Amino acid sequence: MGIHNPLIRAVFLDRDGVLNAAITREGRPYPPQNIRELSILPGVSEALKKIKAMNFKTIVVTNQPDVARKLISQEVVEEIHRELTKKLCIDAFYVCWHDDKDECTCRKPRPGMLAQAAKDHGIDLCKSYMVGDRWRDVDAGAAVGCQTIFIDYGYQDQQPKKPDFISKSLAEAVVWIENDMEKYE
Repeated sequence: MGIHNPLIRAVFLDRDGVLNAAITREGRPYPPQNIRELSILPGVSEALKKIKAMNFKTIVVTNQPDVARKLISQEVVEEIHRELTKKLCIDAFYVCWHDDKDECTCRKPRPGMLAQAAKDHGIDLCKSYMVGDRWRDVDAGAAVGCQTIFIDYGYQDQQPKKPDFISKSLAEAVVWIENDMEKYE
């Protein structure tokens, strides 16, 4: 008999508005433009520790189109990711550096980053979760069969179609994941 190697579960996380505060202007969220503007949201560190304790991988999937728009350098984005990695339990980052006009497969709402992470890490997408604060995050997660959680900040933005759960924070989302994952046990 072969050795049974079950697939791994993950919680996919958008970056801005989930891990760190998005900078809101006129009701719309924007990423920090430098390390000084980076502010980890309250409760995020504890929430990620709980996710890890439930045996999930923590994988950040983030659109960073300001690099393609030449508003920020890739080096600054990577510096922000190094800082987040130092302070938080994060297993991997997947970044789309493109703008919508590039029509790549990785820019959310397309599911390319999630699919690549699943391939790289042996992740069972149907037993995984996508947490985000924009409709693009929810649509990307739904496209690959993840349970989706929308953190609703009331942005003046398109709303997601049908997230599985609507939350006010990552900490609240983790409580829902903890209860929801019982169906897989």
